[in-house]
Amino acid sequence: MPETFTRPRFGQPREPKSPVNPGNRLVRLIDAATASHPRAVGFLVLCALLLFLPGFFTIPPIDRDEARFAQATKQMVESGDYVDIRFQDDVRYKKPVGIYWLQAAAVETASALRLPKAELRIWVYRIPSLIGAIGAVLMTYWTALGFVTRRAAVLAALMMCASVLLGVEARLAKTDAMLLFCVVAAMGAMARAYLSWQRAEDQTHPPWSWPAIFWTAIAVGILIKGPLILMFAGLTVIALAIQDRDSSWLWRLRPVWGLMWTLVLVLPWFIAIFWRAGDAFFADSVGGDMLSKIGAQESHGAPPGLYLLLFWITFWPGAPLAAMAVPAVWRARREPGAQFLLAWLVPSWIVFEAVLTKLPHYVLPLYPAIAILTAGALERQVLSRSWLMRGSAWWFVIPAGGSIIAVVGAVMLTRQPAFVAWPFIAASLIFGLFAWWLYDNNRAERSLLNALVAALMLAVAVYGIVLPSLTPLFPSIEIARALRNVTCVGPKAASAGYHEPSLVFLTGTSTLLTDGSGAADFLRQGSCRFALIEQRSERSFVQRAEAIGLRYKVGARIDGYNFSQGRAISISIFRSEGTE
Repeated sequence: MPETFTRPRFGQPREPKSPVNPGNRLVRLIDAATASHPRAVGFLVLCALLLFLPGFFTIPPIDRDEARFAQATKQMVESGDYVDIRFQDDVRYKKPVGIYWLQAAAVETASALRLPKAELRIWVYRIPSLIGAIGAVLMTYWTALGFVTRRAAVLAALMMCASVLLGVEARLAKTDAMLLFCVVAAMGAMARAYLSWQRAEDQTHPPWSWPAIFWTAIAVGILIKGPLILMFAGLTVIALAIQDRDSSWLWRLRPVWGLMWTLVLVLPWFIAIFWRAGDAFFADSVGGDMLSKIGAQESHGAPPGLYLLLFWITFWPGAPLAAMAVPAVWRARREPGAQFLLAWLVPSWIVFEAVLTKLPHYVLPLYPAIAILTAGALERQVLSRSWLMRGSAWWFVIPAGGSIIAVVGAVMLTRQPAFVAWPFIAASLIFGLFAWWLYDNNRAERSLLNALVAALMLAVAVYGIVLPSLTPLFPSIEIARALRNVTCVGPKAASAGYHEPSLVFLTGTSTLLTDGSGAADFLRQGSCRFALIEQRSERSFVQRAEAIGLRYKVGARIDGYNFSQGRAISISIFRSEGTE
């Protein structure tokens, strides 16, 4: 029987549908939240805070990238030099200055508000990542409004908000959450220009808001992580130009004025760093960091297909629905909206799979396209009814597996079963089970909402309770606490065998990273000095101390686990004679 109604298409504006599954409390909550745009925005901000804040203040500095970024920012604030980027005496030119400026602004603001020891609180450095993650959720909502209804746009934003990968990046003082914010903003503006061209809307007076958002996001993205944002935008444009055999819609983004504005924003710092360091920044950033990722940089090499495997964890709880949406997305691939989203997703994904260096967060800027495609298929009720429906069990498997890993890890490392987390673990399992058992195509939204609650409960248990309690994973915290408890003024430290950036961040920029012999020489140079000797370096320390006649005292011993190196460690704190 032929259809007697026009099927909705990706990229076409349409009226919201009647509420699905009336009577369900979670669905009624979505009904209320999507009654207006301000309500939707407020609801998404609230959900983001609930999902991102557990553990945000209490998880110690994470080695190695987060601690390196935070320490470089700390030195920028200490020195007052906001052009150069350094980790102790070494230049750190892998990324541009954008994230350091944002973190420095957070530290300076916290200090101005008289927050005690703001420069030593890692959560202050995480504030830009939190803002970036919340901004990315809101930008996903704004971008999705060009393709789907307000209700589906909220669901797409919630999928991003609850995704495991974004939850991790929101809690790390790094570049990736803020880069995601910039990419989604740029792609949302580009999508509006493209879809307005496809609909043959007014071409004589396109709004200035789209180019302003697009080019500003491009400029900030370049300052955050270099030219990577250009790859996402450029590959999308190339893919659309090949499919449409026309790229005249780009003029709606006012490229001449836009390029000038981008240069105004990015050139001053690049000129300043070139004046300061010559071509060293460009050699390290482009040649030493970006191009080296084509090979297996820092032992992070992996074969193609890794991101597809990780997707089932990193995009949970949206991953099961994304799999069920694949057949519908394939059928809609020629529709303007789906065509744009696939152009955003597929070419860049292929590039990341082909490059040997693979880290989970590289594909994060592609997840909003997946979320919007999934939400579009969900609202049209065209999710697959084939064997892919079995993937709904994944809503229960991840809370079960994550809970087991968290509790077992707590028992192994602390000899405590983390009882406080158990109620949240139980709630996560229950809601995950409901999401699985209640699923069918007509109740997909209800299942997704239950899975989102499961994700919230799991975040509280893992990030808010278990991780901060795993003190053996963070030996730098114990070392810094031991040095703060000494009675002498201005303690100085040298570390042999344990060279993690978190140690430098917590114990001071002047902390010397050396070997056993160097630590003995350091201890001899005066009082109120401490040598932090990892067990493997103790022999060389003792031999050198005997050779130079060093008199020292043995202090505390700290046992822990260095997850950066994947091995247990034991660190002894030696102090110079006469130091208490």
